[in-house]
Amino acid sequence: MSKSIKLLAMFAFVGAVAACGGQQEEEFIVVDPEPISVEPVYTGKYK
Repeated sequence: MSKSIKLLAMFAFVGAVAACGGQQEEEFIVVDPEPISVEPVYTGKYK
């Protein structure tokens, strides 16, 4: 019984270390300094 409890505790510890030990990637946002221009729309010859 003691060996099975130790084995279960070891698996739980390894699982916790594997879940928490991953590297976190940094998120960043690229801000464009110039606004996006809208393409002109054809409205007719004299409008």
